[in-house]
Amino acid sequence: MEAKLELRWSPQQIASWLFLEFPDDSEMRVSHETIYLSLFVQSLGGLRKELTRYLRMKRSVRRPGGKAPHNGQSHIPAMVNISERPAEAQDRAVPGHWEGDLLYGQGPGVVATLVERHSRFVMLVGLPQTHRADIVAAALAAKITELPEQLRRSLTWDQGREMAQHAVFTVTSGVPVYFCDPRSPWQRGSNENTNGLLRQYLPRKSRLGDRTQHELDAIADELNGRPRQTLGWMTPSQALDRAMR
Repeated sequence: MEAKLELRWSPQQIASWLFLEFPDDSEMRVSHETIYLSLFVQSLGGLRKELTRYLRMKRSVRRPGGKAPHNGQSHIPAMVNISERPAEAQDRAVPGHWEGDLLYGQGPGVVATLVERHSRFVMLVGLPQTHRADIVAAALAAKITELPEQLRRSLTWDQGREMAQHAVFTVTSGVPVYFCDPRSPWQRGSNENTNGLLRQYLPRKSRLGDRTQHELDAIADELNGRPRQTLGWMTPSQALDRAMR
């Protein structure tokens, strides 16, 4: 990709070329918005500055689709909309595409939930003190990189401010983040359903910040071992293991 940028190819030209060059290898293809996102991540430092100078439009900020920022509550830089998400994520055919959210209780501390779309396998991440964007990005990256690379394809999130540093998460983990449309929880349907099941263990009126990561892992293990009708009565653990064979 770097070589094409140095030839002053646009990200859209690179994305289209990759699609033609690797028609049967989805891991070798990225959208033009993902290319833009990777270039404008602040933490890339010298590499970022070196490559962005080849872009035709010398901008310091990238807004997906060239849209002006809206005046809502999110103000998340360089969001890539769910419409850009690979088709394989939409039809659940390939494992490794995740949905994420935060569960809130009483007092400080929240629990981040990650649900794999193909198998409904869940992982929980405790954030006992704060869900500031930099803390969320680091905690999610640490958790998801425990997985093999083939299970780290994408993450879908709503437009909550806790994911304002999604680009840092992507650089650290290699997992692109796609954002739902505003007020569209059904676009993370697996996650919403799983969050409902988790309330059996993590009630709204409980202090989620008091839960240890060991306790959260045990809750995830129990839920991943529960047969699900949507999986033909396999457990999420079985479904994920089967998909990896």
